[in-house]
Amino acid sequence: MKKLSILAIIFFSLTVFKQSVLAQEKPAGWTPEEQKELFGYCEKRYLINELKIPEDKADKIGEIDYWATLQKIKVQENTNDTFATANEVEAEVMKKFKSLSLSNDQLKTLVDRRKSNSFSEPCPLVTLNYNPIYDTAQKATLLLSFKAKYRKDLISKAGVNGRQADQLLDAEVWKQKEANLIAKIPSTDFNRIRKTVEMHNMMERKYKLVDMTDQQRAAALELLKQVQ
Repeated sequence: MKKLSILAIIFFSLTVFKQSVLAQEKPAGWTPEEQKELFGYCEKRYLINELKIPEDKADKIGEIDYWATLQKIKVQENTNDTFATANEVEAEVMKKFKSLSLSNDQLKTLVDRRKSNSFSEPCPLVTLNYNPIYDTAQKATLLLSFKAKYRKDLISKAGVNGRQADQLLDAEVWKQKEANLIAKIPSTDFNRIRKTVEMHNMMERKYKLVDMTDQQRAAALELLKQVQ
């Protein structure tokens, strides 16, 4: 009876208080070096995976972006001996991009993303979704509640077996607890982003251990979005 009462309280809490909080704010105060690191987490992956730009050229684009950031800081501080305005820096950036021998479509998308400030937008890898209600719950109790609520659907709708479902839910519990620990780091601390990236990368490794097909994985992750 006691166990059932605990589960009932957790289910009630999940229903009433469930929320998904974007914990990675984008303070304007990232250093040029931190912005360069963020480029590697987000924009570089986009350039490689979506625009099919080779990694070596994506790295060069990152270096150009870093160079431009430093130049603009000098413009603001009136210490730039080469460029008088940010627009002059951007004009030089365009020349550097064109020298990379990209296709017309790649270059156009790259330029459009820079003009729309998409270079600095957060991406899933640095986005922390967490639910405060999971913070104080014991791992064993949380796992028990997740299994009661999601295990059957994972088996019937995602087509995984019982062992795979248990592995997925164990990983999900780990992620939820880890996310709440990371959420305690101030959003102005870049280590919060680093820890978030580490968490997502660890989840990728955990998913690979489950040994699912791509179709099973997609269906399972879609179901587990309910946990967020």
